[in-house]
Amino acid sequence: MSAHVYLVDDDDAIRDSLGWLLESRGVVCLSYPSAEDFLATWNLSLSGCIVLDIRMDGMSGPELFDILRGRGCKLPVIFLTGHGDVPMAVSALKQGAFDFVEKPCNDNELVNRVIEALQLDENRRLAASDADTVHALSTRLTTRERQVMERVLAGTLNKVIADELQISMRTVEVHRANVFEKMGVRTAVELAQLLAGKR
Repeated sequence: MSAHVYLVDDDDAIRDSLGWLLESRGVVCLSYPSAEDFLATWNLSLSGCIVLDIRMDGMSGPELFDILRGRGCKLPVIFLTGHGDVPMAVSALKQGAFDFVEKPCNDNELVNRVIEALQLDENRRLAASDADTVHALSTRLTTRERQVMERVLAGTLNKVIADELQISMRTVEVHRANVFEKMGVRTAVELAQLLAGKR
């Protein structure tokens, strides 16, 4: 699913103007007039970021933020705040919000922050995908191959690995080759980089 900006604000004029502004910069924006409306359509597969007004009729922005976090939502959230809402916004930042922008705001500054939030979400998803891939690869290893892999990563020589595991050097070499093949790497350095999430 492609990334979107989810704009949640009960002010029609703000939804229209921000929606137009984001679309003019090539950012797809979906607007919701209330926290309840957004919550009814939200699910964990959504990608992108949320631009969320703090004060709305019905459920407030911080209340929605708390509910979403409780349900495992990782989308970056940018709060839109009126002058008196700054302490509330700072509190939200401490709880993991991406940023807050005070209304009336500099349009380009807001869009730039939105684009940064979209990039953050994409980076998180790529990292999670890489982690899933590494986990899937590592589940193919036998118990003995895992033991050999741990020692290879620690820089242990084949001869020492053979002594520690009470197997022959030749067997260590076979296990080592199997680990590299199953993990899709050619060297111990590549293996270390893969497991550290740097590939």
